[in-house]
Amino acid sequence: MSSMEESLKMYTKCVNFAAVKHKDQRRKDKDGTPYINHPVGVAYILTDEAGIWDLPVLLAAILHDTVEDTETTFEEIEEHFGTQVRNVVAEVTDDKTLPKDVRKAKQIENAAKSSYEARLVKLADKLYNLRDLQRCLPVGWTDGRRKEYFRWAKAVVDNLRGTNAILEEALDVIFRCEKLI
Repeated sequence: MSSMEESLKMYTKCVNFAAVKHKDQRRKDKDGTPYINHPVGVAYILTDEAGIWDLPVLLAAILHDTVEDTETTFEEIEEHFGTQVRNVVAEVTDDKTLPKDVRKAKQIENAAKSSYEARLVKLADKLYNLRDLQRCLPVGWTDGRRKEYFRWAKAVVDNLRGTNAILEEALDVIFRCEKLI
């Protein structure tokens, strides 16, 4: 098998793994979009917009919410996708045992200390989520909560600056639209 074939095999294995893990989950939009659209969309932003083709980054993008939002363990990710992918996923995973406000503060604080690979996943994740929030308000959210999310996301992104100009400019377009810059 060629190197490209091996990479494609690993990528499709990863998409399938994430699809199985997230199979019963839905986004909080009024349509109840299948959750798997989110991690696939994050990986797509990385390839289509940012020109990122680094396989471990793309695998981590697909897996970035599995430990946080499913019964998946870091050990399971390492077993199937290797130590490098596990480490990136660990960097972008919130500790759900902590209160929400502490988790949010840690994301801001830890952003600047993240690896380049984790920073790429975080930027693409924020871009996807902010675009989604521009498209529609999640069920149960107020406009105030939406604005609060945008301000928090900007604080995270500000600590990721210097990672990828394309993603940062796309985020800045959103922040300008929301009058945050």
